[in-house]
Amino acid sequence: MKLSSRSFADGQRIPAEFAFGKPGADSPCVFSDNRNPQLAWSGAPAGTRSFVLMCIDSDVPTRDDDVNQPGRTVPHDLPRTDFVHWLMIDIPPECGELAAGSCSDGVVARGKRDPAGPPGSRQGVNDYTGWFAGDAAMAGDYLGYDGPCPPWNDARLHHYHFRLYALDVPTLGLHGRFGLAEVRQAMQGHVLAEAELTGTYSLNPDVRG
Repeated sequence: MKLSSRSFADGQRIPAEFAFGKPGADSPCVFSDNRNPQLAWSGAPAGTRSFVLMCIDSDVPTRDDDVNQPGRTVPHDLPRTDFVHWLMIDIPPECGELAAGSCSDGVVARGKRDPAGPPGSRQGVNDYTGWFAGDAAMAGDYLGYDGPCPPWNDARLHHYHFRLYALDVPTLGLHGRFGLAEVRQAMQGHVLAEAELTGTYSLNPDVRG
């Protein structure tokens, strides 16, 4: 099975239009277009009855002491953790492509309530839900795709892993609000194949990728 994109090449930089944040003229970070990238897949094995799609940043700092603090830098060697940017489940087996901007087009304060997606699909909460929890203007459940916005003073280039899973069940049977842990648990024993596409992004002008 293969996952590809016309929006960016595997291992290459994700354009700013597909990010949540971008460098501003007078600020290290402003809101960006926040469109989902175009994605296409092929070669799913026989017996595929649905797909799951994820996007996960594997380079998020485990401490926020230095994050976005003027005059300070998030050290490259700081231990890192995952940050979920997109969870989509129950994608029908006949679906093989998502057009650019078809599931997300713009930053929505407090999160998208009913993000667009293929018929029958469902989308879980991403980790901006926790990130904005203490912000009165932005707090809410962030569903669907919300793109890259790494710390603008991070010394490490961030990697965004788009992962597609072919499953032998038509639905994961998840109801109500769900996140990564629930999806991973529900997928156990049902994955027929998987594919990955990785893009990079940074808001630090001293980091190239």
